[in-house]
Amino acid sequence: MYTERASRLTGAVVWTNTPAGAGAGPVLPDGCMDLLWSEGRLLVAGPDTRPYVPEGPPRSWAGVRFFPGTAPALLGVPAHELRDLRVDLADLWPAARVRRLRERVEAAPDPATALEDIALDRAAWTTAPDPLLHRLVQRLDEGRPVSATAAELGIGTRTLHRRCLGAFGYGPKTLARILRLQRALALARSGTPYAETAVRAGYADQPHLAHEVRELTGMPLGRLLGG
Repeated sequence: MYTERASRLTGAVVWTNTPAGAGAGPVLPDGCMDLLWSEGRLLVAGPDTRPYVPEGPPRSWAGVRFFPGTAPALLGVPAHELRDLRVDLADLWPAARVRRLRERVEAAPDPATALEDIALDRAAWTTAPDPLLHRLVQRLDEGRPVSATAAELGIGTRTLHRRCLGAFGYGPKTLARILRLQRALALARSGTPYAETAVRAGYADQPHLAHEVRELTGMPLGRLLGG
C-alpha cells in the first residue's frame, strides 16, 4: 500500500510503500529526486528519464520526494550525475555521517518521519534553491513553450539548458515532457477521456499522447492505468 503526505519541507512529499503481491510496479519519471530508506539502507533516487522497476522481491520503502530542482542543493551533487540511478547515500556523503544517519532512522518509530527530519536538518545548513528554477517548473507545468519561458525568465536557452542539467538532470525540453506526462496521467486517472486528456495536458492529439506515454513509461496508457 502506498501512502503520502505533504512534508514540513516546502514542496516535498513524505511517502511509504509496502507492496502487496509478487511484483512491484514501475516508478515513472516525475521530475523529482528522492531520499530513500529500505531494509537498513539509505539511498538516493536520481531523476528518471525512463521507468524504473525495482529488482528482487517486493520490500517496504520510505522516502522523501523533493520538489523538482531542489534536491541537488541539499545533496551537494549535480542532478545529471544521478540521472536514472539509485545510489547509496554513502557514495555521496562521508561514510561516518551516513552511518550515524542510518542508526538514527533504524531507531526511529517512523522511518519516513526520520528521513523528513534529516532533510529538514540538511536544508537548514544549505543555500535555498534558486527561485528561478521554481518559476521555471511552474511555467513549464502550465504548458508554456521552453523558448518563451526562457525569454520570460530573462535567461538564454544555452544557459537555461546548462542550469537544468545541474538542477533536474536533463534539459528543459525533457523536463517539460515529463511534467506534461504527469498532467496527463492525473487527468486520465480521474476518469477524463483520453482524447480530452490529450488536449488538456498539452498534446497535439490522442496519438501524440499515446506515443509520449509509451516513450516515457514503456507501456500503453491503458495498460499503465490498468496496472
